[in-house]
Amino acid sequence: MNSFTDANVDEHVDLVGGPFAVIESDPGVFTSLTRNLGVRNIELVEMYDIEPWAVDHLNPHGLIFCFLWRKDAHRPGEFNDPAAERVWFANQLSDDACASHAILNVLLNCPDVDIGGELRRFRQDTEKMSPVMKGLAITNSHLLRKGHNSLARPADLRGALNVIAITTLDEAKSKAKAKTTSTTKRGTKPPPAKRAKTVTSKSSPSKAKDKPKPKAEAEEEDEAYHFIGYVPSYGKVWELDGLKSGPLEVGELPLAPSSAASGSKSGWMDIVRPALRMKMEKYGGAAEGGDNIRFSLLAIVDGVYEEASDALQLLKRERIALERQMGEGWENKARSHLLATSQHAFSASPGSQTYAVDFGAQSMEISVRIQGMPEAELVPAWEACVRNAIRANVSVEDEMSKAVRANTDHAKRTFDYEPFLKAFLERLQVEGLLNPLMGREDDGSKSKSPARPKPA
Repeated sequence: MNSFTDANVDEHVDLVGGPFAVIESDPGVFTSLTRNLGVRNIELVEMYDIEPWAVDHLNPHGLIFCFLWRKDAHRPGEFNDPAAERVWFANQLSDDACASHAILNVLLNCPDVDIGGELRRFRQDTEKMSPVMKGLAITNSHLLRKGHNSLARPADLRGALNVIAITTLDEAKSKAKAKTTSTTKRGTKPPPAKRAKTVTSKSSPSKAKDKPKPKAEAEEEDEAYHFIGYVPSYGKVWELDGLKSGPLEVGELPLAPSSAASGSKSGWMDIVRPALRMKMEKYGGAAEGGDNIRFSLLAIVDGVYEEASDALQLLKRERIALERQMGEGWENKARSHLLATSQHAFSASPGSQTYAVDFGAQSMEISVRIQGMPEAELVPAWEACVRNAIRANVSVEDEMSKAVRANTDHAKRTFDYEPFLKAFLERLQVEGLLNPLMGREDDGSKSKSPARPKPA
């Protein structure tokens, strides 16, 4: 059972909603986000190259591309593809939830990913909606907002609420100003005094137009990172950008039998690779001399722990079947160091939980193969099984260590240190230690320390 979806069953219905806070752009955080939402057996990993040698072994379900956003104009005709109507796509209506939107846009178009009951019902309920209404459904979903904000720092949660308050106050001020302007136009104030007409030369524009902002200042004000997704679906590869009006076709998938047999995923990276190169050149890299890389690429792949655990469980069953087939006295034929190693080579996954849908079929195939194996091949097969188990055991232990580190980082990230710091500073003030630490007098004024003697 998923602790996130099952906890707080009696919680009141959220009719007001709330903001999406900023979360850290980290593969571990996004993996935790998918698990909070009920998605199983996947994780997000960072990619450092898009060449086949760095990608093919991952067999990604989709990609998430993060880049420094700039206004990108597309013609309306590029979004009038009838095939795009079957693609689940939502517009982004919340500024600080672009990563969650991109991940959802990709995952809800992956039929071979177990997205869980909650997201499955959400996809069914919103399937016939327009992209804008789907985006509104994401923004108003208590499940998605709570899963997203559970990974944010407390300071960022307070900052998101502060932004809402400031926006509301600014909107109220602009409405009041517009009302005052409207009243003025109706003649409640006397007309202004007449002035002589002045002619402004076309070659001498006003100072407001003649004084552009510095380039560095303009870039700093407009700097914002954005996430988009790439996914193969319905025979094509799509770019899913929540700030655009719809899915954008990247290319058609190959119709080779090998590609069809693997769910049309084996060749889709060859289609998306040129589009990724163009994005990378446009938003840093080669287009700017290669020294201003302001983008990152994440891949949604099958969970490494689940794969390693299933491999170890299969080796456990293979070992039991081989020992049963060899009968009594087989220990005298095996190498002694492997006999000692076999006592702890299968210890990393003590339970019997499996994750692959076809795990039973794989286990049955191994049992049938062992039953038809000649007696002379049984001992070498057992020794090979133990060697493979050593590697699988190390992989499982590595993934468990990685999960412990991720959980520790999550606890540090989401812990609210502000009450402790506030109480600590207040106590320093009570004890009369705060002002000396800040180099100030007891009354808070700046300390007049004597001038230091100059070195001889």
